[in-house]
Amino acid sequence: MPANFKRNWFLRQRYLIFRRLAQFSLLALFLTGPWYGYWILKGNLASSIFLDLIVFTDPYIYLQSISGGHQMGTVASIGAATILVFYMVIGGRAYCSWVCPINVVTDAAFWLRTRLGLNLSWQPKKNIRYWLLIMTLVVSALTSSIAWEVVNPITMLQRGLVFGMGIAWAIVLAVFLFDLIVSRRGWCSHLCPVGAFYGLVGKFSLIRVSAIKRQACTDCGDCFRVCPEPQVITLPLLGEENGASPIVISGDCTNCGRCIDVCDENVFHFATRFEDKLKADAGA
Repeated sequence: MPANFKRNWFLRQRYLIFRRLAQFSLLALFLTGPWYGYWILKGNLASSIFLDLIVFTDPYIYLQSISGGHQMGTVASIGAATILVFYMVIGGRAYCSWVCPINVVTDAAFWLRTRLGLNLSWQPKKNIRYWLLIMTLVVSALTSSIAWEVVNPITMLQRGLVFGMGIAWAIVLAVFLFDLIVSRRGWCSHLCPVGAFYGLVGKFSLIRVSAIKRQACTDCGDCFRVCPEPQVITLPLLGEENGASPIVISGDCTNCGRCIDVCDENVFHFATRFEDKLKADAGA
């Protein structure tokens, strides 16, 4: 890590700060009802209703419900479509970095892991989470249930904050310890089927991270050190000679903005997936 930064502390942390504000603000909207009696958002991240007017349904939960043979009404279907379109615009795995409360837990594990210098880790194969995604749909079909919700750490954390943590503490602690001492970013990057689902959605999303200024890269490695999915920025940065697009197109990208935060050369910024083409057309 370079000793002298060209930008101030806030500019190197801004998207991390914005993400925490988004995560805790959304959680607060859910908790003001059960805690204080002001019902802004009822339900949880799986299914909710905003001000008793607008219904939101997580599309992954919707798929499990359909697999389980449940009849989904028009309102729930519209709610699922709304969320799906939203993440197809802003980036599927933006859910993981900007919404999911478990991200705070895994980021804390990564921070502590870095401070303790715990570099050795076992990395599960990334396709495991896709097999888990398929299995949740199969189990839902066999049991006529929403299978993943039985053990979903996201839902258990939110329920624990409302009703008392209980066994939820054990689940959240297990995720934390897994990322701390077993696998770097292991839960979100390699196991979580929710992340797998939104990664598939993210393959088609409009908003992307761009390295259009990659000629300014000094190979300091800061972006690779902070990125939860460092492989996604390898091609945009290192593929200039073979004509690779500077746009991060991988569905694994969480649009967390940390590469933008830490890059003193301003190599990265948020853009659309068509930025390189638009700039090429403009210069033609």
